[in-house]
Amino acid sequence: MKNTLQKAKTQKYEKINVFIFRALLFAYLTVLAFGCDESSQTAPGGFGFPDMYRSKADPIDPLSEAYQIIWGALADVDPLVRVNAIEVVATTRQIRLMPEVQRLLRDEYAPVRFAASLAVGDVGYSLAERSVGQLLQDQDDNVIIAAAYAMTRLGFREYAEVVRAAIDSDDQTVRANAAFLLGKSGDKSALKLLEWILRRKDSDDKVVFLAAESMARLGDERIYPKLWAMLISVYADVRVSGIGAMGKLRTPEARDALVTMLNDDVLEVRLAAAGQLGMLKNTTGEREVLDVFKKNLTAGLDKMARERVNVLTALAIGQIGTPSLVKFLPQLLKNESKFVRIATAKAVFQCTLK
Repeated sequence: MKNTLQKAKTQKYEKINVFIFRALLFAYLTVLAFGCDESSQTAPGGFGFPDMYRSKADPIDPLSEAYQIIWGALADVDPLVRVNAIEVVATTRQIRLMPEVQRLLRDEYAPVRFAASLAVGDVGYSLAERSVGQLLQDQDDNVIIAAAYAMTRLGFREYAEVVRAAIDSDDQTVRANAAFLLGKSGDKSALKLLEWILRRKDSDDKVVFLAAESMARLGDERIYPKLWAMLISVYADVRVSGIGAMGKLRTPEARDALVTMLNDDVLEVRLAAAGQLGMLKNTTGEREVLDVFKKNLTAGLDKMARERVNVLTALAIGQIGTPSLVKFLPQLLKNESKFVRIATAKAVFQCTLK
């Protein structure tokens, strides 16, 4: 019985590890640029969200509701929910929720500790310095490099070498996460390492995708042909990854490439492109998002597909932020899916003061 339980726990952990890559990759490919830095001042009480976006039938302030959704998600029994909630806190800088994120540095699941460490670094939450420093001795190498990244962002530059060294790991997930963190570091001296790991024949797809995205994030325009190849892949998930990376490049050529993706046959791809264009202050993709509601494009989809579309829709609204789209956020806040509600809460934070 003990062996059976251990096997089940291991399988669940492996499933979460796979998801953490996909969740963090998706999150950081689509929502790093948010519309209003002032959202870091949001708090319970429901101030700031324009009255014009509130439903007359439901006077509850979407901002207050969004805050409660993320607060509850940080304590959810599902580690995947906790991971997504942490990412929202970090990318929208909900400082008042950082004590809850700090608590999750001690979470049972490594992916949650990984996400919490990144949040500490990205927000610059120095109050968690001691807690995140303890994770430099964690049993999981992915958590160690996330903690090293956080310590570097908190001013301890000597820990940058921990992340750089991990790019040569035999573990593909560690290598991919190291590539991801090197891009987030903003240190252009990492470009040589990223180019080297990109060309290694023993790097798997997730390593290649994240290395390419990091090179784009660091402004290396030489990566454009690689990103374009991702955009014309026969696989929709690769196209979505390429769209996110292309958005990081932020060049006129990258923007034009994203516009072409609005004609993709796959709805999820079009929504991802619309969101990335919104991040670049281009509202060309607004119609694609509006069509989800006006043409009821989720009708007939199975539960999982419907959830994916609604998540992408909410994220795109947060990035585009036009009044014609924002008015749909209150109804998405009440979606049956926790992940849709979390994505919508993020959009509310992003659009609060747009």
